[in-house]
This record gives sequence, C-alpha cells and structure tokens, in this order.
Amino acid sequence: MTLAFLNLTWPTFADGLALGGIYALMAVGIGLVFGVLRLVNFAYGQLLMAGAYALAYGATWNLPTWESILLCFGVVLVLSLLMEVLVFRPLRLHSPATMLVATFAVAFLLQNIALLKFGALPRSAGSLALLNAPWDIFGAEIRKIAVVSVATAAGCLVILQMLLKLTPLGLHMRAASMDFRTARLLGVRANRVITGAVILSGLLAAVSAVMLSVQDINVTSTFGLQDTIVVLAGVVLGGLNRLIPATLGGFAIGFATGILGGVLPSNQVQYLQSFVFAAVIVVLLVRPNGLFTRAAGAVERV
Repeated sequence: MTLAFLNLTWPTFADGLALGGIYALMAVGIGLVFGVLRLVNFAYGQLLMAGAYALAYGATWNLPTWESILLCFGVVLVLSLLMEVLVFRPLRLHSPATMLVATFAVAFLLQNIALLKFGALPRSAGSLALLNAPWDIFGAEIRKIAVVSVATAAGCLVILQMLLKLTPLGLHMRAASMDFRTARLLGVRANRVITGAVILSGLLAAVSAVMLSVQDINVTSTFGLQDTIVVLAGVVLGGLNRLIPATLGGFAIGFATGILGGVLPSNQVQYLQSFVFAAVIVVLLVRPNGLFTRAAGAVERV
C-alpha cells in the first residue's frame, strides 16, 4: 500500500510522523530552558544518552520493562537537576556566551565519562524492541512504535500546554519568559521557576530517550547527539523565541528526516543530513525569524 508521491509507503509516512513527534518533544525540552534561562542547552543530547544507558542496564539486569523505564526517568531527572545546581545556577549572572560554552563543556564531559565507563562497544536496550513489531492497520504494516510515539508526543504536548496555561507555576514560567527581571520584582521565585523548567525539560528528555531507544537499540556515548543537532536546527527553523513555533520546527524537521530516510535510494541516504540542513539554510534566508513566527515583534516565548 503506497502513496502516490515519490512511491511513499504508509509505514514510511507513519515512521516520519513518529520521528517528528519525538523531535517535537525534544524541541519543547530545549525551548523550555531557553524560554526561562535564554540558554540553548547543547548538553541535552547527553541526557538522552544517559537515559538510554539506563534502559540498556535495565535490560542487562533483567529488570521488567516498567522498572527500566523508571530507572531511565530517575537517571535523567537527577542528571538534569545536577546540571542546574552545579553548572547553570552558579553561572546564571554571567554572560550568555559563558553559559553557552559551559553547556558545550558539560556535553563533552558527559560524553567522555560515558566512553570511559562503558567503552566504545554499543550496549543493547533490547527490552523495548517488541515495540518495533508491526501492527496491521487497514492493510498496512505499521510499527507499534510509530503509533506509540505519535500518541505519546501528542499527550505530552497537551499536558504541557495545560500546565503552562492553568497552573501557577506555568503562569510564572510564562511571565519569566517574557521579562525575567520584572517577573522577579513582582514576586516570581527565580529558583523555583528555573527548577520547574529544568524538571519538565528532563521529563521530556526521558520520554524522548525511551522512544529513541526503540528506534535504535544500540547505545553508545554518541547516542542522541546527531538527533539533538538536528532538533536544534529545527528549533531555529521554527522560531527559537517562542515555544509553539519551536515545537512545530522540531516536528517539521523530524518528519522531513523520517520521510526522506524512507524514500531516498540506499546509495543516497548518507546525504540525508546535507539535504536537511541545506533546506534549513534556504528557509532561514527567506524567513530569518523562523518559519512559524508571525513577526519580529512577538514577545511571548512560552
């Protein structure tokens, strides 16, 4: 069963939606921290790596799948909070360039620690491999992970929007994203808001780690690194200054990557990232403020 355009099959279309959903979650996690701290966290991919290693060790220890997932969430959240307390908070009053360099340093530090601790050989997170089994949906063989990823991404985004719109913490986060200094003068607790954003970002990183571990069960010290770079490009493509456009940008670049990876001939797949980043450059030349932003004067970021 195929679609007419470029001989695109329904399973490939579903896989593109699934990757778009995962990248959208990653874009939200990156956008939350940027909205509050004005910081692009280049160490976000290492959170995914840590979560994937936790899943791999859960499989090695023969833990039930739900316990492995809980271990993944625990490791990612603890690591997120340690990054906030030990790195981001002490450097909060320094220049954005200083904090940006610090995230690079944290990223390379964690990557090399993982390389020294676990070695260069991949570890298998095979406890979730059953989600790669196909479902027969109206005559098309769709992988379970495609359906689960889309449903999980949609559910997480809806819950996050409700949290931002309907809770006091969400209100404070939105206020801080517009003008952090004024928000503090009006009684917003900086540490509470930033910690809340970091925790939410860590939760989304853990969900993304679980989903990506199903897509690629082989975990190495570079796990999630390439995906993070692509998502960062998608966030810039959508519009870094606002959360919803950034999310749409992440989804768009994930969907395009998934579709192109499925329809390109096998001898051209190695050029996929070049195609994607060339398209990003062309779009930004036409829309420098982002593909999904209205105008340069918009102030709402979360």
